[in-house]
Amino acid sequence: MSLREIKPGNRGYLYVNSHPVGCEAVVDRMWEQAPESVGDRPGPVALVIGSSAGYGLAATLVGLRGHRMRGLGIAFEAAETERRTAGAGWYRTARTAELAAEAGADFDFLNGDAFSDGVKDEAASRLAARFGKVDLLIYSIAAPRRTDPLTGEVHHSVIKPLGTDYRAKTLVFEDGVPQVGALHLEAADEAERDATVQVMGGADWQRWIDVLESRGLLAEGFRTVALSYVGSDITAPIYRAGTIGAAKQHLEDTARAVNTQLKGTGHAHTVVAGAAVTQASTAIPSIALYTSILHRVTGDGWQSTVDQAAALWEQLAGDAALVLDDEDRIRLDGWEMDPRVQAAVRATWDEVGADTIAAEADTGWFRDQVGRLYGWDVPGVDYGVAAETSVTWPAAPVSGGWSGGPTGPPPPPGRRAPG
Repeated sequence: MSLREIKPGNRGYLYVNSHPVGCEAVVDRMWEQAPESVGDRPGPVALVIGSSAGYGLAATLVGLRGHRMRGLGIAFEAAETERRTAGAGWYRTARTAELAAEAGADFDFLNGDAFSDGVKDEAASRLAARFGKVDLLIYSIAAPRRTDPLTGEVHHSVIKPLGTDYRAKTLVFEDGVPQVGALHLEAADEAERDATVQVMGGADWQRWIDVLESRGLLAEGFRTVALSYVGSDITAPIYRAGTIGAAKQHLEDTARAVNTQLKGTGHAHTVVAGAAVTQASTAIPSIALYTSILHRVTGDGWQSTVDQAAALWEQLAGDAALVLDDEDRIRLDGWEMDPRVQAAVRATWDEVGADTIAAEADTGWFRDQVGRLYGWDVPGVDYGVAAETSVTWPAAPVSGGWSGGPTGPPPPPGRRAPG
């Protein structure tokens, strides 16, 4: 037992501690938003890499509650120390495991560096021992660095434009008051671009598929998806046309290479998700202001990570046709990229300033969303009460539940996204 009364410690959008009760409440709300499954047919055996945060967490919760997913989730989270609480993803994973157990799911969690060959080998061994073969691999990782398992070289990603410097508006908070700031970033050099591709491109995704294939763990009809983003022309200079965009292009090139490798026995797609407030996205300059404006413009049309994960799962499970663009990418961002939405966001972006930001951007909403990534600012949580911070990593579930039996139907033929 380790009861602590915790207060948030943060610098801007980065929090150095998390609140276990708040993290649990966030997961509970996401679980309730996820559609419930119909019937008792066991779902696919899935490996979710990056299961503790962002779209990976949403895909895990939707898969467990709505599609009776079995398998393994992988995250890399810090345990509690004398000075700090455990990472928010640690507490989220613990609660996810409790909900999965209550639902009778046969799903395990592994804490470790997914970039390492050791974690790959352990994951493959667990899957082989418990399930035999993998039907679905969901890859959702955003990381600041990666150690190449072959060379030992450590690559560091950067968020920079390519070609020319980037100057744009950005959202800052001065003593809690939202302000429109000015941002200037110098263009990345070739080494920085290449390092970012090594970290956030498709090299590790490819390696995961190679390991599973070498162990004979790819089921007939195996499908794999990796999360990506395109976004608005407003953010393109720092995102799609920047170092991150180069990495996402490499991810998409990897999907094509994997499809050649699988020779019709499986298929790889990148998934273009819509905007979201995640621990990864808050690190990208200008995204905070853009997302705050986008939320104000879309209103009830805003789609959460759970909404988008539910749409993805429907397509992967065969309950809806795949929505593909001309580059064979699954598109979940139609609500964001609607021309009318983008025109309204652009008009606001061009005009927003210190005098109008409170009326034209949902900055309070954005700030609250950032806090909730770490379990703070969650309605209904009493932060004045000491909380139990010593939470154990989930133990493997007892065999049973949904394990064994047939999986869902093969995926349907795709249809092209309009526009």
